[in-house]
Amino acid sequence: MTIVLDSGAEGGEATAPRPKWQAFLRGFACRCPACGRGPLYFAFLKVADRCPACGEELYHHRADDAPPYFTIFIVAHIVIPLVLIVEKLWHPSLFVHMAMWIPLTLALAFLLMPMVKGAIVALQWALKMHGFEYAAAAHARTGALDG
Repeated sequence: MTIVLDSGAEGGEATAPRPKWQAFLRGFACRCPACGRGPLYFAFLKVADRCPACGEELYHHRADDAPPYFTIFIVAHIVIPLVLIVEKLWHPSLFVHMAMWIPLTLALAFLLMPMVKGAIVALQWALKMHGFEYAAAAHARTGALDG
């Protein structure tokens, strides 16, 4: 069974598809997924309520645990092969391993986390999830669903 929300007075704006790859790339660049000009964050990992450039509402996002999960996934796929290669080729001491890999892991995590979270928020915007669909918010208030 499929539930379709009627766009009502909002016309084509509510039902028009949003470019997913463009939104993903804009979010990965920590920019507004709608216009690409305004910053996505007002502080480190704090998504702005509205884009200062175009006024798009961004407070609807529900990134939750996805950004840390994907960041760990990416960092692990970069660091673990490097650790294994270095160990196999040069056999450094444990102190050298810790001196190399702990700072690299932390740096990659802090560098990638805002980009990954931005990409997730942008995909939520592009897919009209969690209140990013204006018609869904209007119909949720009135309870009108077409099926």
